[in-house]
Amino acid sequence: MAKRYLIETFGCQMNFHDSERMAGLLDQAGYEATTEQFEADVIVINTCSVREHAEEKLYTRLGELRVLEQETGRKRVVAVAGCVAQQEGDALLKRSNGHVIDVIVGTQRLKMLPTLVEKAARSPFAEVEINPWDDVTFPLGITRRGDPVKAYVTIIEGCNDHCAFCVVPYTRGHERMRAKADILADVREAADSGRREVQLLGQIVNHYQAPDDPSCDFADLLAAVNEVPGVERIRFASPHPRHTGTRLLEAVRDLPKVCKHLHLPVQSGSTRVLNAMRRRYTRETYLELVAQVRDTIPAATLSTDMIVGFPGETAADFEQTLSLTEAAQYHSMFSFKYSPRPNTLAIKRLPDDVSAEEKTARIVALQSLQREIQTKLLEQAVGSTLDVLIDSASRRRDTEISGRTSGNTVVNCGTPEGRVASEWIGRTIPVRIQRAGPHSLWGDAVVSNVRVRTAGPC
Repeated sequence: MAKRYLIETFGCQMNFHDSERMAGLLDQAGYEATTEQFEADVIVINTCSVREHAEEKLYTRLGELRVLEQETGRKRVVAVAGCVAQQEGDALLKRSNGHVIDVIVGTQRLKMLPTLVEKAARSPFAEVEINPWDDVTFPLGITRRGDPVKAYVTIIEGCNDHCAFCVVPYTRGHERMRAKADILADVREAADSGRREVQLLGQIVNHYQAPDDPSCDFADLLAAVNEVPGVERIRFASPHPRHTGTRLLEAVRDLPKVCKHLHLPVQSGSTRVLNAMRRRYTRETYLELVAQVRDTIPAATLSTDMIVGFPGETAADFEQTLSLTEAAQYHSMFSFKYSPRPNTLAIKRLPDDVSAEEKTARIVALQSLQREIQTKLLEQAVGSTLDVLIDSASRRRDTEISGRTSGNTVVNCGTPEGRVASEWIGRTIPVRIQRAGPHSLWGDAVVSNVRVRTAGPC
């Protein structure tokens, strides 16, 4: 019988895509996927180190796997991959007392995973491979895509910006661009496999410049992907405000397949804090960009990332974050309390001088304001009909489905009577919006003039 593997993923979209790649490599090596840890011969934990909480999940999980091994009397090959693996290397072995972990593979060495697993299965010693590798190619068709509707396609690996709070340059290395030809081949393969939406990924995705076509910048790449047959929607994450100019905004406006949604991470509303973060823009220039987005793409929705409690952030700085949030009118926000990350400029140079209690108070206030804003924005959609790409079925009701608008808003609705939810996955349907909540919309699907009942909250 073929050996079985289980991959558990923490963190961002790029981590999710890395897990798809590792799954494809293990499939090719003769392993079979499982969702049950008791069945698995190999367990891969793909880690994140962007936030302290995500990092701690790894050590909690390793403890659970140690207990599993003791209770079952069966040794599994446990591999730790991703950013924590790259960051900590063989120091992970010391923290885990030399038990449980058999393989440590860094972000730039994922193609070595099957070989490392085979070596570890025959050896009492852990295999550690974290050495940097500039090669960003990946075999076409190997990726085992886990989403039936969406395909992730990496266009840039690494980052050169070294924002003071960010660990990415130290875990994913310096910026390396994938060839335009490889990216388009990846997109065509995804479309041919039935994926209707493509999401282009990069640490600073709009910094792209094709190494095999010097005239091709990110706007040109979007135009090329827009021409691929079978692709219905194009998204990208995450652009840096500093590199978001007129050409990109006009491409989002004019290319029909590019979704009318921009994620513009601001991180703080205070110019003083932004300078300490090394973001290289000011509060004023960011708000000018927001105004340009509204003027160029009136229908566009905006989302952002925000950090509270960065070293040196005063009450007055935080008030500027609240006022910028009010001015920008984001449809959604990812907000975090600052936590020191290994190797970063902030941990080396800046004292973590905002108390835990103050960080908590500030993030509660920010999230409360953002909840009010996005609730009001979503309520404006009630009574309209929106095109929704259906990407999932309700876990609780087999007659309810869910999807996203071009603006990335989640919409829930019911299926036509007698039709199972799975029949609608991957289809774009019009939905008449009946009501709104703080995070999603509910409505009636309109398909072949058949109106269906309003779905309840999922």
